Amino acid sequence: MDNRQAIGSWLSGPRAAAEDMGVEFGHQGERLGLPQSGPGSIAPVGRRVVALLVDWALCMLIAYGLLAGGEPQRAGNWAVLIFFVLSVLTVGTVGCTPGKRLLGLRVAAEGGGRLSLPRVLLRSLLIVLVVPAVVWDRDTRGLHDRLTRSVQVRI
Repeated sequence: MDNRQAIGSWLSGPRAAAEDMGVEFGHQGERLGLPQSGPGSIAPVGRRVVALLVDWALCMLIAYGLLAGGEPQRAGNWAVLIFFVLSVLTVGTVGCTPGKRLLGLRVAAEGGGRLSLPRVLLRSLLIVLVVPAVVWDRDTRGLHDRLTRSVQVRI
């Protein structure tokens, strides 16, 4: 391996380097028994981020209009609480937040079906903490999804 290949493998990441050496990872969600594409497959990261932004904007709007008295700093603080409640209520009942529904996504248990209330509460708390949501595995599932044995899939 010459210098350019070594630098190239470092820039492309460990997965690409392993694939160049012949390691077969399979498609995202294969380890969970999910299809490669279509309904029930792992939700794309871009859609999940946009859904999160939609949900956050909705929470900020509610907080600013109803609870913050027109103060942006207070609205941000209230929005975190509203986001937690929104997540628990919507994921716990219909399996998706308004943003996820708008983008054709839902949260499911690893084996299919809905999450139990304790798992929804834990998942929502971990999302509010942010760090678990930005640590991903090779299936692009956040730590919050791994700990609650859930997965975000396409509808």
